[in-house]
Amino acid sequence: MLQSLRSPLVADQVHGHSPSRARPRLGSVTGWLPRLWRQPSAVLLAVQLIGVLLYPFMDESPVGRAALSSFALVVLFLAVRAVRATPALLWIAVLLGAPIVLLTILEVVDPLNAQVILWSSVLHAAFYFYTSFALLRYMFLDRFVTTDELWATGATFTVVAWAFAYTFMAVQLIWPGSFTATIDPDAPRTWFEMLFLSFTNLTSVGLSEIVPILPHARSWVMIEQVAGLMYVALVISRIVGLTIARQRA
Repeated sequence: MLQSLRSPLVADQVHGHSPSRARPRLGSVTGWLPRLWRQPSAVLLAVQLIGVLLYPFMDESPVGRAALSSFALVVLFLAVRAVRATPALLWIAVLLGAPIVLLTILEVVDPLNAQVILWSSVLHAAFYFYTSFALLRYMFLDRFVTTDELWATGATFTVVAWAFAYTFMAVQLIWPGSFTATIDPDAPRTWFEMLFLSFTNLTSVGLSEIVPILPHARSWVMIEQVAGLMYVALVISRIVGLTIARQRA
């Protein structure tokens, strides 16, 4: 009878199981989410890379365009949050981001409206260029490299790729026929194709079958090529040097 009346706490202690040991394990499992959320650059980088894998599933149907626009707004919010953690001016990011939300919704409603797509592309490009500037100021603020600054190195690179992809979209709308490709060469290139061109151009791997054929398109492609080289030479080399110096100190 006494054995059956034992409380679970006493039973656990008799068998060598302490309930206090289970709590830290549960906390370690659930605690990584708040820690990750405190790294805005890491969250931004992760969501953008996940987006690269999800974009092929978002076709040109109304549902696909709505999903693409919704995901773009998520990236927009995370980019504003990343800017907030930097010494840059938050109100500029909000000022650029507010009309983008409206234009993104209008793109879903009227996907063939060239003026809406043009202004959306221009504002998206300006917003992501400013986010890149904010993250660069964040990384160059001091001589101490934090964990979030290491993540910011990757996040800035993807943000720059996003900025040039929207720039290429705007160039294509202003000067039709600026880009051609192996498949369906006379058709306008989609935004995902522009993002693919931007990544291959920024990383200098040159694997894209999309080619700029008009002068303005080639000018912007050359600017991105220079930006990719300068990013490696100035930003990544500085972060690596400061990290090595901290380990040796």
